Amino acid sequence: MNPTQNSGSQTATLGGGCFWCLEAVFDDLKGVTDVVSGYSGGRAVNPTYQQVCSGSTGHAEVVQVTFDPAQISFGEILEVFFSVHDPTTLNRQGADVGTQYRSVIFYHDEEQKQVAQDVMRHFEQQRVWSDPIVTQLAPFEVFYPAEDYHQEYFANNPHQFYCQVVIAPKVAKFRKQFLDRLVTRR
Repeated sequence: MNPTQNSGSQTATLGGGCFWCLEAVFDDLKGVTDVVSGYSGGRAVNPTYQQVCSGSTGHAEVVQVTFDPAQISFGEILEVFFSVHDPTTLNRQGADVGTQYRSVIFYHDEEQKQVAQDVMRHFEQQRVWSDPIVTQLAPFEVFYPAEDYHQEYFANNPHQFYCQVVIAPKVAKFRKQFLDRLVTRR
């Protein structure tokens, strides 16, 4: 169920807590052509949000990011990914707790695996966090898009409480840190 890719595009599948947060950030990143919220890494076929939230499916909430490697590298995608979530907490991001909120990179090929290992090693050597990185690195198998109401959630619900309290601060931090990499909108 890999989305159709345009010639020259690549896909990254990343989990770092609530997919709404990651989608909102990657939607603003130059070189990203599409972001879809969904589920990956579990046993259930075509899981629902309720099933994934129960923790019984093994799936993580993820985003599937389609990007143009001529404009942004997979390493740069991971730099942003690591800046907008805590990769040192096992199965948790803030108040979101459970394996469905784990920090995970589902690599699509050996090159992505190597880049991810290099990026994580770099951050560990730089001691960016006081605790070790617990981000899972696993081969990509299948991606299931989340229900329609989850897509573009932040853009469609900016005044919803969770969006204002959790997502908006992450997006603001990202925009400040990566100002030169933002999509210019007219």
